[in-house]
Amino acid sequence: MKKTIKTPKNQAKKAPVRANNVKVAVETNTVWSWTIYVYWFIILFFIAATFYIIGRSQEFLHPTNPNVVISEEKLVQPNDLFNSAREKIVAGDMDGAIVDLNNAIDLDANTNNYVLRGEVYMQMGDYENALNDFNSAINADGMNAVAFYDKYLLDTRLENYDAALVDINNALASHSMKPVDILTMRDLYAKRGQLNLWLKNWQGAIADYTNSLARAEGSISANVYAERAEAYTAIGEYQNAVNDYTSAVRVISEQIQVAPTQEEREAQSSNAMSYFEKSAALNLNMGNTDVARNDLESALAIAVALNDTESVDRIQNLINGLN
Repeated sequence: MKKTIKTPKNQAKKAPVRANNVKVAVETNTVWSWTIYVYWFIILFFIAATFYIIGRSQEFLHPTNPNVVISEEKLVQPNDLFNSAREKIVAGDMDGAIVDLNNAIDLDANTNNYVLRGEVYMQMGDYENALNDFNSAINADGMNAVAFYDKYLLDTRLENYDAALVDINNALASHSMKPVDILTMRDLYAKRGQLNLWLKNWQGAIADYTNSLARAEGSISANVYAERAEAYTAIGEYQNAVNDYTSAVRVISEQIQVAPTQEEREAQSSNAMSYFEKSAALNLNMGNTDVARNDLESALAIAVALNDTESVDRIQNLINGLN
């Protein structure tokens, strides 16, 4: 009699499970292997790229091609050329300064190079190139107070006063927002006051000169008082004008003590003599004859000290006329 061997149910299911486990293991190992390859590929790529970059940099710093030459001119910094140009300007070598600034602009077209070259062109009388350089600086930096100020000076030389007024207004606005050491609000207001005086904008001139005198920075110029006196005279405010001439003479008396040269001291003394004469004329208009005589006598004393015989004769005749 044949025995039938029964296989347990749970035993029959074990074989397929082992097969599936083997299949999963194989698939897992395959994925893991590909992942390793990918990682190593990335690592090797970055290593190769790094060596390539280093090699290129070494080739740039130490060119192996004998035909590649780095000229000495290209190694010169723009600042060195800028400073060299300034030294040549002081020495009076304007052409040499232009050459330096041309090279500096080729290397670095910054606003300082354009402004300085424009100033050199203006000194040389090449106003067209000067204007182009100032405009280039302004186009690059719309708040460049120095470029606007230089353009104002150029416009006044060309007697283009309307354009000059626009430029000095822009210089004032730019300097108030972005100050520069070589300009002061006192000087800028004085310059606009002078321009308004030329344009016969008397009230505008008075306002600008007053703003200039109210500023703390910089030194007071006797010309500011004297020019404001002219504006006061134009509108009939004679006493204010006399007061300003008196202030102008006071400033001169202080500054003449520290004037560096005899020529400058004589020039300041001549201005004081002129202010005394103008003050005398205003006092006569106001009926102040005695005060006018005192002004003329002060003017006469200066004329004698300067050995200015022509002025001595003129002033003496005016004094005699008062008697």
